[in-house]
Amino acid sequence: MLFPGIDVRVEEVNDSSGVLVVEAVSTARPGRCPNCRKQARRVHSTYQRTLDERPLGSRRVIVRLRVRRYFCDRWKCCCTTFVEQVPGLSARYRRSSTGLAGWLRSIAIELGGRPAARLCRRLRLTAGRTRLLRLLTAPAVPDRAPRVLGVDEFAFRKGCTYGTVLVDVEAGRVVDVLPDRTSETFAAWLTEHPGAEIICRDRASAYTKAFREAAPRALEVADRWHLLQNLSAAVEKTCHQHRDCLRKRAEEETVTEVPEPPPMLLPPAELPRTQIIERTRHRYEDIHRLLEKHWTVSAIARRLNLDRKTVRRFRDTDLDELLASARERRPNGVLEPFKAYLNARFTEAQGQVSGTRLFLEIQARGYRGSRQAVRKHLAALRAGTAEPVRADIPSPRKITSWIMRPRNTLTESQDQRLLQVWLACPDITRACDLARAFADLVRHQRGYLLLEWIRQAEQDAPKPMKGFAGFLRQDLDAVTAGLTLPWSSGVVEGHVNRVKTLKRAMYGRASLELLRTRISPSHEGCDSCPPHATSLVAKAAIRVSALSSSSGLHVPATRTETSSPPTACARCTST
Repeated sequence: MLFPGIDVRVEEVNDSSGVLVVEAVSTARPGRCPNCRKQARRVHSTYQRTLDERPLGSRRVIVRLRVRRYFCDRWKCCCTTFVEQVPGLSARYRRSSTGLAGWLRSIAIELGGRPAARLCRRLRLTAGRTRLLRLLTAPAVPDRAPRVLGVDEFAFRKGCTYGTVLVDVEAGRVVDVLPDRTSETFAAWLTEHPGAEIICRDRASAYTKAFREAAPRALEVADRWHLLQNLSAAVEKTCHQHRDCLRKRAEEETVTEVPEPPPMLLPPAELPRTQIIERTRHRYEDIHRLLEKHWTVSAIARRLNLDRKTVRRFRDTDLDELLASARERRPNGVLEPFKAYLNARFTEAQGQVSGTRLFLEIQARGYRGSRQAVRKHLAALRAGTAEPVRADIPSPRKITSWIMRPRNTLTESQDQRLLQVWLACPDITRACDLARAFADLVRHQRGYLLLEWIRQAEQDAPKPMKGFAGFLRQDLDAVTAGLTLPWSSGVVEGHVNRVKTLKRAMYGRASLELLRTRISPSHEGCDSCPPHATSLVAKAAIRVSALSSSSGLHVPATRTETSSPPTACARCTST
Protein backbone atom coordinates (compact mmCIF):
# COMPACT_ATOMS: atom_id res chain seq x y z
CA MET A 1 0.00 0.00 0.00
CA LEU A 2 2.81 2.44 0.81
CA PHE A 3 5.30 1.50 -1.92
CA PRO A 4 3.53 -0.42 -4.69
CA GLY A 5 5.93 -1.85 -7.24
CA ILE A 6 9.05 -0.64 -5.38
CA ASP A 7 11.72 -3.05 -4.14
CA VAL A 8 11.60 -2.29 -0.42
CA ARG A 9 10.51 -4.21 2.65
CA VAL A 10 8.61 -2.35 5.36
CA GLU A 11 9.80 -3.45 8.79
CA GLU A 12 8.05 -1.04 11.13
CA VAL A 13 5.56 1.88 11.06
CA ASN A 14 5.36 4.34 13.94
CA ASP A 15 2.77 7.09 14.36
CA SER A 16 3.87 9.88 16.69
CA SER A 17 2.60 13.48 16.85
CA GLY A 18 0.90 13.30 13.47
CA VAL A 19 4.08 12.09 11.70
CA LEU A 20 4.16 8.62 10.18
CA VAL A 21 7.68 7.14 10.36
CA VAL A 22 8.24 4.15 8.10
CA GLU A 23 11.26 1.87 8.65
CA ALA A 24 12.15 0.19 5.35
CA VAL A 25 14.98 -1.85 3.87
CA SER A 26 15.97 -2.02 0.23
CA THR A 27 15.49 -5.43 -1.41
CA ALA A 28 16.54 -4.46 -4.92
CA ARG A 29 19.17 -6.29 -6.91
CA PRO A 30 22.75 -5.03 -6.63
CA GLY A 31 23.02 -1.69 -8.34
CA ARG A 32 25.35 -0.47 -11.05
CA CYS A 33 28.18 1.96 -10.66
CA PRO A 34 27.00 5.45 -11.71
CA ASN A 35 30.34 6.04 -13.46
CA CYS A 36 31.24 2.85 -15.34
CA ARG A 37 27.81 1.14 -15.17
CA LYS A 38 29.32 -2.16 -13.99
CA GLN A 39 27.06 -4.21 -11.73
CA ALA A 40 28.31 -4.54 -8.15
CA ARG A 41 29.09 -7.84 -6.46
CA ARG A 42 30.45 -6.92 -3.00
CA VAL A 43 28.76 -4.97 -0.23
CA HIS A 44 30.89 -2.39 1.54
CA SER A 45 28.46 -1.37 4.31
CA THR A 46 24.92 -0.23 5.01
CA TYR A 47 23.53 3.03 6.35
CA GLN A 48 20.18 4.73 6.86
CA ARG A 49 18.75 7.55 4.72
CA THR A 50 15.89 9.79 5.75
CA LEU A 51 13.47 10.73 2.98
CA ASP A 52 10.34 12.87 2.96
CA GLU A 53 7.47 11.07 1.27
CA ARG A 54 4.08 12.24 0.04
CA PRO A 55 1.60 12.74 2.90
CA LEU A 56 -0.82 10.01 3.82
CA GLY A 57 -4.14 11.64 4.64
CA SER A 58 -3.40 14.40 7.13
CA ARG A 59 -0.14 12.82 8.31
CA ARG A 60 3.34 13.71 7.17
CA VAL A 61 5.32 10.64 6.07
CA ILE A 62 9.05 10.14 6.72
CA VAL A 63 10.85 7.09 5.30
CA ARG A 64 13.94 5.79 7.07
CA LEU A 65 15.43 3.71 4.32
CA ARG A 66 18.36 1.35 4.92
CA VAL A 67 20.48 1.07 1.77
CA ARG A 68 23.72 -0.67 0.86
CA ARG A 69 27.06 0.75 -0.19
CA TYR A 70 28.87 -1.36 -2.80
CA PHE A 71 32.43 -1.74 -4.01
CA CYS A 72 33.18 -0.98 -7.66
CA ASP A 73 35.42 -3.88 -8.78
CA ARG A 74 36.64 -2.20 -11.97
CA TRP A 75 40.12 -0.95 -11.14
CA LYS A 76 40.08 1.76 -13.84
CA CYS A 77 36.92 3.36 -12.40
CA CYS A 78 37.37 6.47 -10.27
CA CYS A 79 34.53 5.43 -7.93
CA THR A 80 35.76 3.12 -5.20
CA THR A 81 32.34 2.74 -3.59
CA PHE A 82 28.85 3.86 -4.42
CA VAL A 83 25.40 3.77 -2.83
CA GLU A 84 22.48 1.94 -4.38
CA GLN A 85 19.38 3.88 -5.44
CA VAL A 86 15.91 2.41 -5.17
CA PRO A 87 14.07 3.06 -8.46
CA GLY A 88 10.87 5.00 -7.83
CA LEU A 89 11.84 6.02 -4.31
CA SER A 90 15.30 7.56 -3.94
CA ALA A 91 17.73 9.59 -6.02
CA ARG A 92 21.26 10.89 -5.48
CA TYR A 93 21.64 13.93 -3.22
CA ARG A 94 17.90 14.05 -2.56
CA ARG A 95 16.26 14.21 0.86
CA SER A 96 12.81 13.58 -0.59
CA SER A 97 11.37 10.67 -2.49
CA THR A 98 11.09 10.67 -6.25
CA GLY A 99 7.30 10.82 -6.05
CA LEU A 100 7.33 13.82 -3.70
CA ALA A 101 9.88 15.58 -5.93
CA GLY A 102 7.55 15.03 -8.89
CA TRP A 103 4.65 16.54 -6.96
CA LEU A 104 6.69 19.57 -5.94
CA ARG A 105 8.01 20.05 -9.47
CA SER A 106 4.50 19.99 -10.92
CA ILE A 107 3.25 22.47 -8.31
CA ALA A 108 6.20 24.78 -8.98
CA ILE A 109 5.65 24.63 -12.73
CA GLU A 110 1.99 25.56 -12.39
CA LEU A 111 2.23 28.20 -9.64
CA GLY A 112 5.83 29.43 -9.42
CA GLY A 113 7.58 30.23 -6.12
CA ARG A 114 5.54 31.93 -3.41
CA PRO A 115 2.06 30.69 -4.50
CA ALA A 116 3.45 27.14 -4.71
CA ALA A 117 4.94 27.43 -1.22
CA ARG A 118 1.57 28.58 0.16
CA LEU A 119 -0.17 25.62 -1.45
CA CYS A 120 2.47 23.22 -0.10
CA ARG A 121 1.77 24.43 3.44
CA ARG A 122 -1.92 23.69 2.93
CA LEU A 123 -1.05 20.20 1.62
CA ARG A 124 1.34 19.53 4.55
CA LEU A 125 4.37 19.41 2.25
CA THR A 126 7.65 20.80 3.56
CA ALA A 127 8.97 23.02 0.77
CA GLY A 128 9.96 26.68 0.56
CA ARG A 129 9.94 28.85 -2.53
CA THR A 130 13.71 28.54 -3.02
CA ARG A 131 13.58 24.75 -2.93
CA LEU A 132 10.65 24.69 -5.32
CA LEU A 133 12.39 26.93 -7.83
CA ARG A 134 15.55 24.77 -7.65
CA LEU A 135 13.47 21.82 -8.82
CA LEU A 136 12.69 23.63 -12.06
CA THR A 137 15.19 22.87 -14.78
CA ALA A 138 15.14 24.14 -18.33
CA PRO A 139 13.62 21.50 -20.61
CA ALA A 140 15.82 19.87 -23.19
CA VAL A 141 15.30 21.17 -26.70
CA PRO A 142 15.19 18.46 -29.38
CA ASP A 143 17.98 18.42 -31.93
CA ARG A 144 15.57 18.75 -34.83
CA ALA A 145 12.71 21.15 -35.22
CA PRO A 146 9.19 19.71 -35.50
CA ARG A 147 7.77 19.14 -38.96
CA VAL A 148 5.07 21.78 -38.45
CA LEU A 149 6.53 24.69 -36.49
CA GLY A 150 4.50 27.62 -35.18
CA VAL A 151 6.17 30.92 -34.31
CA ASP A 152 4.82 34.05 -32.66
CA GLU A 153 6.02 36.87 -30.44
CA PHE A 154 5.00 37.71 -26.88
CA ALA A 155 5.79 40.69 -24.69
CA PHE A 156 8.08 40.59 -21.70
CA ARG A 157 7.13 44.24 -21.29
CA LYS A 158 4.51 45.52 -23.68
CA GLY A 159 5.89 48.08 -26.07
CA CYS A 160 9.49 47.59 -24.94
CA THR A 161 10.88 44.06 -25.00
CA TYR A 162 9.54 40.97 -26.74
CA GLY A 163 10.39 37.30 -26.98
CA THR A 164 9.56 34.47 -29.38
CA VAL A 165 7.70 31.27 -28.60
CA LEU A 166 8.12 28.22 -30.85
CA VAL A 167 5.38 25.58 -30.82
CA ASP A 168 5.03 22.10 -32.27
CA VAL A 169 1.67 22.57 -33.98
CA GLU A 170 1.01 18.85 -34.46
CA ALA A 171 1.70 17.95 -30.81
CA GLY A 172 0.35 21.24 -29.40
CA ARG A 173 3.30 21.87 -27.05
CA VAL A 174 6.00 24.49 -26.73
CA VAL A 175 9.40 23.58 -28.20
CA ASP A 176 11.56 26.52 -27.15
CA VAL A 177 11.47 30.17 -26.09
CA LEU A 178 13.85 32.77 -27.57
CA PRO A 179 14.94 35.89 -25.67
CA ASP A 180 14.00 38.36 -28.45
CA ARG A 181 12.04 38.58 -31.69
CA THR A 182 14.83 39.43 -34.12
CA SER A 183 15.18 37.50 -37.34
CA GLU A 184 18.88 36.83 -36.60
CA THR A 185 18.12 34.92 -33.40
CA PHE A 186 15.38 32.90 -35.04
CA ALA A 187 17.56 32.15 -38.08
CA ALA A 188 20.33 30.88 -35.79
CA TRP A 189 17.83 28.60 -34.03
CA LEU A 190 16.58 27.20 -37.34
CA THR A 191 20.17 26.56 -38.42
CA GLU A 192 20.91 24.62 -35.22
CA HIS A 193 17.59 22.73 -35.35
CA PRO A 194 16.81 21.78 -38.96
CA GLY A 195 13.80 19.77 -40.04
CA ALA A 196 10.94 22.28 -40.21
CA GLU A 197 8.89 21.69 -43.35
CA ILE A 198 5.87 23.93 -42.59
CA ILE A 199 6.10 27.16 -40.57
CA CYS A 200 2.89 28.77 -39.32
CA ARG A 201 2.91 32.48 -38.46
CA ASP A 202 0.60 35.44 -38.19
CA ARG A 203 0.46 38.28 -40.73
CA ALA A 204 3.65 39.93 -39.43
CA SER A 205 6.51 39.41 -41.88
CA ALA A 206 9.33 40.00 -39.37
CA TYR A 207 10.36 36.33 -39.39
CA THR A 208 10.25 35.96 -43.18
CA LYS A 209 13.93 36.89 -43.52
CA ALA A 210 14.88 34.12 -41.10
CA PHE A 211 12.81 31.60 -43.07
CA ARG A 212 14.53 32.49 -46.32
CA GLU A 213 18.02 32.33 -44.81
CA ALA A 214 17.86 29.25 -42.58
CA ALA A 215 14.93 27.23 -44.00
CA PRO A 216 14.47 28.21 -47.66
CA ARG A 217 12.57 25.00 -48.48
CA ALA A 218 10.05 25.41 -45.66
CA LEU A 219 6.52 26.41 -46.62
CA GLU A 220 5.15 29.52 -44.87
CA VAL A 221 1.49 29.45 -43.82
CA ALA A 222 -0.30 32.69 -42.89
CA ASP A 223 -2.94 32.39 -40.20
CA ARG A 224 -6.55 32.57 -41.38
CA TRP A 225 -7.86 34.27 -38.23
CA HIS A 226 -5.41 37.13 -38.71
CA LEU A 227 -6.47 37.40 -42.35
CA LEU A 228 -10.08 37.93 -41.28
CA GLN A 229 -8.94 40.39 -38.64
CA ASN A 230 -7.04 42.47 -41.21
CA LEU A 231 -10.04 42.30 -43.55
CA SER A 232 -12.40 43.52 -40.81
CA ALA A 233 -10.04 46.44 -40.12
CA ALA A 234 -10.18 47.45 -43.80
CA VAL A 235 -13.99 47.16 -43.87
CA GLU A 236 -14.33 49.20 -40.68
CA LYS A 237 -12.07 51.91 -42.06
CA THR A 238 -14.18 52.05 -45.23
CA CYS A 239 -17.37 52.42 -43.19
CA HIS A 240 -15.76 55.14 -41.09
CA GLN A 241 -14.73 57.13 -44.15
CA HIS A 242 -18.27 57.02 -45.60
CA ARG A 243 -20.35 57.89 -42.56
CA ASP A 244 -21.55 60.99 -44.43
CA CYS A 245 -23.28 58.70 -46.91
CA LEU A 246 -25.18 56.96 -44.13
CA ARG A 247 -26.06 60.24 -42.43
CA LYS A 248 -27.41 61.81 -45.63
CA ARG A 249 -29.46 58.72 -46.39
CA ALA A 250 -30.92 58.72 -42.88
CA GLU A 251 -31.74 62.42 -43.06
CA GLU A 252 -33.50 61.96 -46.40
CA GLU A 253 -35.68 59.16 -45.02
CA THR A 254 -36.46 60.91 -41.75
CA VAL A 255 -40.04 62.15 -41.53
CA THR A 256 -40.78 64.64 -38.78
CA GLU A 257 -44.12 63.95 -37.08
CA VAL A 258 -44.26 67.32 -35.31
CA PRO A 259 -45.65 70.16 -37.48
CA GLU A 260 -43.29 72.94 -38.44
CA PRO A 261 -43.31 75.48 -35.57
CA PRO A 262 -43.12 79.22 -36.01
CA PRO A 263 -39.62 80.66 -36.27
CA MET A 264 -37.91 81.50 -33.03
CA LEU A 265 -34.81 83.56 -32.46
CA LEU A 266 -32.26 81.53 -30.51
CA PRO A 267 -28.80 82.60 -29.36
CA PRO A 268 -26.01 81.94 -31.84
CA ALA A 269 -24.73 78.39 -31.70
CA GLU A 270 -21.49 77.94 -29.81
CA LEU A 271 -19.32 74.97 -29.06
CA PRO A 272 -19.78 73.61 -25.53
CA ARG A 273 -16.75 74.08 -23.33
CA THR A 274 -16.12 70.40 -22.81
CA GLN A 275 -12.78 68.90 -21.87
CA ILE A 276 -12.15 67.26 -25.24
CA ILE A 277 -12.91 70.46 -27.18
CA GLU A 278 -10.65 72.57 -24.97
CA ARG A 279 -7.89 69.99 -25.25
CA THR A 280 -8.23 69.96 -29.05
CA ARG A 281 -8.04 73.76 -29.23
CA HIS A 282 -4.98 73.98 -26.97
CA ARG A 283 -3.20 71.16 -28.79
CA TYR A 284 -3.82 72.86 -32.15
CA GLU A 285 -2.35 76.12 -30.82
CA ASP A 286 0.73 74.40 -29.36
CA ILE A 287 1.50 72.45 -32.53
CA HIS A 288 1.13 75.44 -34.84
CA ARG A 289 3.20 77.64 -32.54
CA LEU A 290 6.06 75.16 -32.76
CA LEU A 291 5.58 74.83 -36.53
CA GLU A 292 6.04 78.57 -36.88
CA LYS A 293 9.41 78.15 -35.16
CA HIS A 294 10.35 75.59 -37.86
CA TRP A 295 10.24 72.56 -35.58
CA THR A 296 10.07 69.15 -37.25
CA VAL A 297 7.18 66.75 -36.78
CA SER A 298 9.35 64.33 -34.80
CA ALA A 299 10.60 67.09 -32.50
CA ILE A 300 7.04 68.31 -31.85
CA ALA A 301 5.90 64.73 -31.13
CA ARG A 302 8.70 64.28 -28.60
CA ARG A 303 8.07 67.68 -26.99
CA LEU A 304 4.29 67.22 -26.61
CA ASN A 305 4.44 63.44 -26.04
CA LEU A 306 2.24 62.73 -29.07
CA ASP A 307 2.36 60.34 -31.99
CA ARG A 308 3.73 61.71 -35.24
CA LYS A 309 0.52 60.83 -37.08
CA THR A 310 -1.40 62.97 -34.58
CA VAL A 311 0.95 65.90 -35.16
CA ARG A 312 0.55 65.58 -38.95
CA ARG A 313 -3.25 65.48 -38.61
CA PHE A 314 -3.28 68.70 -36.55
CA ARG A 315 -0.88 70.28 -39.05
CA ASP A 316 -2.88 69.42 -42.17
CA THR A 317 -6.46 69.84 -40.83
CA ASP A 318 -8.39 73.05 -40.12
CA LEU A 319 -9.34 73.85 -36.56
CA ASP A 320 -13.07 73.87 -37.33
CA GLU A 321 -12.89 70.35 -38.73
CA LEU A 322 -10.92 69.14 -35.71
CA LEU A 323 -13.43 70.69 -33.32
CA ALA A 324 -16.34 69.16 -35.21
CA SER A 325 -14.66 65.75 -35.04
CA ALA A 326 -14.05 66.19 -31.31
CA ARG A 327 -17.69 67.17 -30.83
CA GLU A 328 -18.92 64.08 -32.64
CA ARG A 329 -16.75 61.84 -30.48
CA ARG A 330 -18.86 62.60 -27.42
CA PRO A 331 -20.74 59.43 -26.41
CA ASN A 332 -24.46 59.15 -27.06
CA GLY A 333 -26.59 58.91 -23.92
CA VAL A 334 -30.05 57.60 -23.25
CA LEU A 335 -31.46 61.04 -24.14
CA GLU A 336 -30.16 60.96 -27.73
CA PRO A 337 -33.25 59.30 -29.34
CA PHE A 338 -35.53 61.92 -27.71
CA LYS A 339 -33.57 65.07 -28.57
CA ALA A 340 -35.49 65.66 -31.82
CA TYR A 341 -38.79 65.67 -29.93
CA LEU A 342 -37.42 67.94 -27.19
CA ASN A 343 -36.05 70.43 -29.74
CA ALA A 344 -39.36 70.52 -31.60
CA ARG A 345 -41.38 71.04 -28.41
CA PHE A 346 -38.95 73.72 -27.22
CA THR A 347 -39.22 75.63 -30.49
CA GLU A 348 -43.01 75.23 -30.63
CA ALA A 349 -43.44 76.68 -27.14
CA GLN A 350 -41.01 79.53 -27.90
CA GLY A 351 -38.83 78.32 -25.02
CA GLN A 352 -41.63 78.76 -22.45
CA VAL A 353 -41.85 75.15 -21.31
CA SER A 354 -40.73 73.49 -18.10
CA GLY A 355 -38.27 70.63 -17.94
CA THR A 356 -40.56 68.61 -15.69
CA ARG A 357 -43.36 68.64 -18.24
CA LEU A 358 -41.07 67.57 -21.08
CA PHE A 359 -39.57 64.91 -18.83
CA LEU A 360 -43.02 63.42 -18.22
CA GLU A 361 -43.85 63.54 -21.95
CA ILE A 362 -40.73 61.67 -23.07
CA GLN A 363 -41.01 59.31 -20.11
CA ALA A 364 -44.37 58.24 -21.50
CA ARG A 365 -42.60 57.63 -24.83
CA GLY A 366 -40.06 55.26 -23.27
CA TYR A 367 -37.37 57.48 -21.77
CA ARG A 368 -35.61 55.80 -18.82
CA GLY A 369 -33.05 58.45 -17.94
CA SER A 370 -32.95 61.10 -15.24
CA ARG A 371 -34.80 64.41 -15.08
CA GLN A 372 -31.52 66.30 -14.68
CA ALA A 373 -30.38 65.27 -18.18
CA VAL A 374 -33.53 66.84 -19.66
CA ARG A 375 -32.95 70.07 -17.76
CA LYS A 376 -29.32 70.25 -18.92
CA HIS A 377 -30.39 69.82 -22.53
CA LEU A 378 -32.98 72.61 -22.23
CA ALA A 379 -30.36 74.89 -20.65
CA ALA A 380 -28.05 74.15 -23.58
CA LEU A 381 -30.86 75.02 -26.01
CA ARG A 382 -31.41 78.37 -24.30
CA ALA A 383 -27.65 79.10 -24.27
CA GLY A 384 -27.19 78.02 -27.89
CA THR A 385 -24.63 75.31 -27.08
CA ALA A 386 -26.84 72.27 -27.73
CA GLU A 387 -25.55 69.72 -30.18
CA PRO A 388 -27.50 69.25 -33.41
CA VAL A 389 -29.64 66.15 -33.54
CA ARG A 390 -27.77 63.48 -35.39
CA ALA A 391 -29.36 60.78 -37.46
CA ASP A 392 -29.54 57.36 -35.89
CA ILE A 393 -26.94 55.48 -37.92
CA PRO A 394 -25.04 52.36 -36.85
CA SER A 395 -21.39 52.67 -35.89
CA PRO A 396 -18.65 51.46 -38.28
CA ARG A 397 -17.73 48.63 -35.93
CA LYS A 398 -21.33 47.41 -35.78
CA ILE A 399 -21.64 47.52 -39.56
CA THR A 400 -18.36 45.58 -39.82
CA SER A 401 -19.66 42.89 -37.48
CA TRP A 402 -22.78 42.48 -39.64
CA ILE A 403 -20.71 42.21 -42.79
CA MET A 404 -18.15 39.74 -41.41
CA ARG A 405 -20.70 37.38 -39.93
CA PRO A 406 -22.49 34.77 -42.11
CA ARG A 407 -25.85 36.04 -43.32
CA ASN A 408 -27.78 33.16 -41.75
CA THR A 409 -26.59 34.25 -38.29
CA LEU A 410 -28.05 37.78 -38.57
CA THR A 411 -31.42 38.62 -37.09
CA GLU A 412 -34.16 40.11 -39.25
CA SER A 413 -33.63 43.62 -37.88
CA GLN A 414 -29.87 43.41 -38.40
CA ASP A 415 -30.37 42.21 -41.96
CA GLN A 416 -32.75 45.13 -42.65
CA ARG A 417 -30.33 47.72 -41.23
CA LEU A 418 -27.46 46.22 -43.22
CA LEU A 419 -29.61 46.46 -46.35
CA GLN A 420 -30.16 50.18 -45.64
CA VAL A 421 -26.41 50.66 -45.27
CA TRP A 422 -25.86 48.66 -48.44
CA LEU A 423 -28.20 50.99 -50.37
CA ALA A 424 -26.76 54.17 -48.87
CA CYS A 425 -23.19 54.07 -50.20
CA PRO A 426 -21.77 52.28 -53.25
CA ASP A 427 -18.29 52.04 -51.70
CA ILE A 428 -19.61 50.26 -48.62
CA THR A 429 -21.61 48.02 -50.93
CA ARG A 430 -18.48 47.08 -52.85
CA ALA A 431 -16.52 46.52 -49.63
CA CYS A 432 -19.32 44.30 -48.32
CA ASP A 433 -19.34 42.15 -51.47
CA LEU A 434 -15.56 41.76 -51.45
CA ALA A 435 -15.44 41.01 -47.72
CA ARG A 436 -18.05 38.29 -47.97
CA ALA A 437 -16.32 36.78 -50.99
CA PHE A 438 -13.00 36.71 -49.14
CA ALA A 439 -14.60 35.27 -46.00
CA ASP A 440 -16.04 32.51 -48.18
CA LEU A 441 -12.53 31.77 -49.48
CA VAL A 442 -11.21 31.54 -45.93
CA ARG A 443 -14.00 29.39 -44.50
CA HIS A 444 -13.98 26.92 -47.37
CA GLN A 445 -10.18 27.11 -47.96
CA ARG A 446 -10.38 28.04 -51.64
CA GLY A 447 -6.88 29.36 -52.03
CA TYR A 448 -6.87 28.83 -55.79
CA LEU A 449 -9.32 31.76 -56.16
CA LEU A 450 -7.22 34.21 -54.15
CA LEU A 451 -5.39 35.82 -57.06
CA GLU A 452 -8.64 36.51 -58.89
CA TRP A 453 -10.07 38.13 -55.74
CA ILE A 454 -6.99 40.36 -55.45
CA ARG A 455 -7.38 41.51 -59.06
CA GLN A 456 -11.02 42.41 -58.53
CA ALA A 457 -10.21 44.31 -55.33
CA GLU A 458 -7.41 46.27 -56.96
CA GLN A 459 -9.68 47.40 -59.80
CA ASP A 460 -12.70 49.12 -58.24
CA ALA A 461 -12.54 48.62 -54.45
CA PRO A 462 -12.36 51.45 -51.89
CA LYS A 463 -8.90 52.57 -50.85
CA PRO A 464 -8.68 50.54 -47.59
CA MET A 465 -9.72 47.37 -49.44
CA LYS A 466 -7.14 48.07 -52.14
CA GLY A 467 -4.49 48.41 -49.46
CA PHE A 468 -5.53 45.07 -47.97
CA ALA A 469 -5.38 43.44 -51.40
CA GLY A 470 -1.92 44.90 -52.01
CA PHE A 471 -0.74 43.53 -48.68
CA LEU A 472 -2.01 40.09 -49.70
CA ARG A 473 -0.14 40.29 -53.00
CA GLN A 474 3.13 41.01 -51.17
CA ASP A 475 2.62 37.85 -49.08
CA LEU A 476 0.87 35.82 -51.77
CA ASP A 477 2.54 32.42 -51.24
CA ALA A 478 1.99 32.33 -47.46
CA VAL A 479 -1.62 33.53 -47.75
CA THR A 480 -2.38 31.00 -50.49
CA ALA A 481 -0.94 28.23 -48.30
CA GLY A 482 -3.04 29.46 -45.38
CA LEU A 483 -6.20 29.26 -47.53
CA THR A 484 -5.29 25.81 -48.82
CA LEU A 485 -3.64 23.78 -46.04
CA PRO A 486 -5.34 22.82 -42.75
CA TRP A 487 -2.54 24.27 -40.59
CA SER A 488 -2.92 27.55 -38.69
CA SER A 489 -1.47 29.45 -35.72
CA GLY A 490 -4.40 28.77 -33.40
CA VAL A 491 -2.34 26.58 -31.06
CA VAL A 492 0.42 29.19 -31.00
CA GLU A 493 -2.00 31.96 -30.05
CA GLY A 494 -3.34 29.76 -27.26
CA HIS A 495 0.16 29.36 -25.84
CA VAL A 496 0.73 33.13 -26.10
CA ASN A 497 -2.38 33.61 -23.95
CA ARG A 498 -0.94 31.08 -21.51
CA VAL A 499 2.32 33.05 -21.38
CA LYS A 500 0.37 36.17 -20.45
CA THR A 501 -1.33 34.28 -17.62
CA LEU A 502 2.00 33.02 -16.29
CA LYS A 503 3.57 36.48 -16.46
CA ARG A 504 0.70 38.03 -14.53
CA ALA A 505 0.90 35.30 -11.90
CA MET A 506 4.63 36.01 -11.39
CA TYR A 507 4.14 39.81 -11.29
CA GLY A 508 6.97 40.31 -13.82
CA ARG A 509 9.67 39.33 -11.28
CA ALA A 510 10.78 36.07 -12.88
CA SER A 511 13.93 35.67 -14.93
CA LEU A 512 13.95 34.42 -18.50
CA GLU A 513 15.12 30.97 -17.38
CA LEU A 514 12.21 30.50 -14.98
CA LEU A 515 9.67 31.84 -17.47
CA ARG A 516 11.10 29.56 -20.15
CA THR A 517 10.79 26.56 -17.82
CA ARG A 518 7.19 27.33 -16.97
CA ILE A 519 6.24 28.06 -20.57
CA SER A 520 7.64 24.76 -21.86
CA PRO A 521 7.60 22.35 -18.89
CA SER A 522 9.11 18.89 -19.32
CA HIS A 523 8.14 16.52 -16.51
CA GLU A 524 10.12 13.28 -16.53
CA GLY A 525 9.35 11.57 -13.22
CA CYS A 526 8.80 7.99 -12.26
CA ASP A 527 5.67 5.99 -12.91
CA SER A 528 4.19 6.99 -9.55
CA CYS A 529 4.51 10.72 -10.25
CA PRO A 530 1.37 12.47 -11.47
CA PRO A 531 1.91 13.41 -15.11
CA HIS A 532 2.16 17.10 -15.77
CA ALA A 533 -0.75 18.59 -17.67
CA THR A 534 -1.41 22.02 -19.03
CA SER A 535 -3.67 24.11 -16.81
CA LEU A 536 -7.37 24.36 -17.60
CA VAL A 537 -7.04 28.04 -18.50
CA ALA A 538 -4.33 27.23 -21.05
CA LYS A 539 -6.38 24.38 -22.53
CA ALA A 540 -9.43 26.61 -22.89
CA ALA A 541 -7.36 29.37 -24.51
CA ILE A 542 -5.82 26.89 -26.95
CA ARG A 543 -9.22 25.45 -27.90
CA VAL A 544 -10.86 28.87 -28.34
CA SER A 545 -7.98 30.19 -30.44
CA ALA A 546 -7.88 27.04 -32.56
CA LEU A 547 -11.65 27.11 -33.17
CA SER A 548 -11.51 30.81 -34.04
CA SER A 549 -8.78 30.28 -36.61
CA SER A 550 -10.42 27.22 -38.15
CA SER A 551 -14.00 28.52 -38.32
CA GLY A 552 -13.21 32.09 -39.31
CA LEU A 553 -15.15 33.80 -36.53
CA HIS A 554 -14.98 37.57 -36.65
CA VAL A 555 -13.23 39.42 -33.83
CA PRO A 556 -13.66 43.22 -34.00
CA ALA A 557 -10.38 44.81 -34.88
CA THR A 558 -9.00 47.92 -33.29
CA ARG A 559 -9.42 50.99 -35.47
CA THR A 560 -6.17 52.56 -36.51
CA GLU A 561 -5.74 56.13 -37.66
CA THR A 562 -3.54 57.07 -40.58
CA SER A 563 -2.02 60.32 -41.59
CA SER A 564 -3.50 60.23 -45.08
CA PRO A 565 -6.81 62.09 -45.44
CA PRO A 566 -9.84 59.81 -45.88
CA THR A 567 -11.17 59.36 -49.37
CA ALA A 568 -14.82 59.92 -50.15
CA CYS A 569 -17.16 58.72 -52.84
CA ALA A 570 -19.34 60.92 -55.02
CA ARG A 571 -22.23 60.73 -52.56
CA CYS A 572 -20.06 61.95 -49.66
CA THR A 573 -18.78 64.96 -51.59
CA SER A 574 -22.11 65.88 -53.12
CA THR A 575 -24.14 68.74 -51.67
